[in-house]
Amino acid sequence: MERSILHIDMDAFFASVEQRDHPELRGKPVLVGGDGPRGVVAAASYEAREFGCRSAMPSAVAKRLCPHAVFVKGSMGVYKEVSRQVFGILERFSPAIQPISIDEAFLDVSGSTHLFGSATEIAIEIRRLVLAETGLTCSVGIAPNKFLAKLASDMNKPDGYTVITTETAQGILDPLPVDRLMGVGPSAKARLERIGVRTVAQLRKMPVELLDAKLGEHGVRLSRLSRGIDDRPVRMDREAKSISHEHTFATDLENVDEVRAIIMRQAEDVASRLRKHGRFAKVITIKVRFGNFETITRSNTLDFQTNETSVIHRESRALFDVWARGFRPVRLIGVGLSGLTDCASVGGLFETESSETNKAIDQATDAITTKFGKHALTRASTLRAKPSHGLHGPGSDPEGRPG
Repeated sequence: MERSILHIDMDAFFASVEQRDHPELRGKPVLVGGDGPRGVVAAASYEAREFGCRSAMPSAVAKRLCPHAVFVKGSMGVYKEVSRQVFGILERFSPAIQPISIDEAFLDVSGSTHLFGSATEIAIEIRRLVLAETGLTCSVGIAPNKFLAKLASDMNKPDGYTVITTETAQGILDPLPVDRLMGVGPSAKARLERIGVRTVAQLRKMPVELLDAKLGEHGVRLSRLSRGIDDRPVRMDREAKSISHEHTFATDLENVDEVRAIIMRQAEDVASRLRKHGRFAKVITIKVRFGNFETITRSNTLDFQTNETSVIHRESRALFDVWARGFRPVRLIGVGLSGLTDCASVGGLFETESSETNKAIDQATDAITTKFGKHALTRASTLRAKPSHGLHGPGSDPEGRPG
């Protein structure tokens, strides 16, 4: 079966976050990094890139290219928080995620298309959710392997997506300069040019034996890439340390019961993902951002590990209710789980019977949603959550396919 691989790349990530959070920077050439004599550009907005500025460039060079650029030191804490949001969105579609950096990842959705539609539909929905929940744009490449997916994501930036299929791959690859292939740096490019190879088409027509003699195994690998062949799997390199679901609303929520209904839906979501990964959580966290952008988090560490929806909801609701008496309009609400383990423990003798009942309910719910879609079954307490607030996860179709 042909794989469906996505490459998700946030657009000018650090600079875009700064422009999102500081409206006065929008439309201006923004450089994130130090502006001293030894400073280096960590990220350049697209306005700055028009002047030739780019990441890893010495700040002194960037200043000469764009004297009116605005330098921002940046905040890694904020960038990590947004990155967690983005990866949380990706987890809704597939557990097969390979992070490449804080703002880039491969996602294997080969096993998810029966739930969410085609790989292209999934890519479109991911882009919509990223924009809706973070206020940022990303570019996505869709292809049957990682090499082509990465290539595709660069072809329609910013804020776009590109599909490369097995049938169209060669036509796209052949005209490209040879240094567009992974692993062709200045040294390899020079050696290839010495044997008359400047384009991918010329590389593809070169005898493999000659490439092996000139570049060794690297030459053989490049020959395969020139034909669009890449068998590398999407590797889940790191165990998830936390699972969370949060949502930013277009307008502040002023009804406390509606916020509680959203917390129930989010508790369902993170608990389901926890069970899907075969993990159990010990720490439950609630995050609230008010209309004035004040953000508060509160956590509770349990005496046991759990993946039960009812327990996670109970604790999340209790944490939120600390603020409910002095309720203020809410801009963002989120539920997170951490302290993840591979084994569970019960909460005590008197909770055993209830725990077994809750597990049976969760098993039945998971079976139904796996067969009929993520929100084929809804708890009564979530009915106050309006669909307009995006609480139906990926898409609004009853079977979980993107709308």
